[in-house]
Amino acid sequence: MEAYRDQYATIFNNGKGVAVIGISTDDDTVQFNWARDAHLPVFFASDPDAKVTKLYDVKYPALNYAKRVLFVVGPDGRIAHVMDPFKEMVADSYTELGSAVAAAMKGNAAKP
Repeated sequence: MEAYRDQYATIFNNGKGVAVIGISTDDDTVQFNWARDAHLPVFFASDPDAKVTKLYDVKYPALNYAKRVLFVVGPDGRIAHVMDPFKEMVADSYTELGSAVAAAMKGNAAKP
């Protein structure tokens, strides 16, 4: 998540017209404390029962945890781009993400 923070202004238009929401099965207080301590400019949601994980089918089938999948949602509320899995340690992932966010904001969503 630090990479999101460090590239927030560039990739996410400094939060203007863009919301970033990290969803995890972690407890909400754990997420809050971690996000506060790391100075993360994004929103977090807790999914302790893995309902969102199941709804969007982002769980590793053989394991009991969610994959790191990134959805870009356009202004129309539809999923504009999916990065599955999102490879947070790969620089090209952020280039692709920035392009997907820019396209979604212009209404030029790529097909997921």
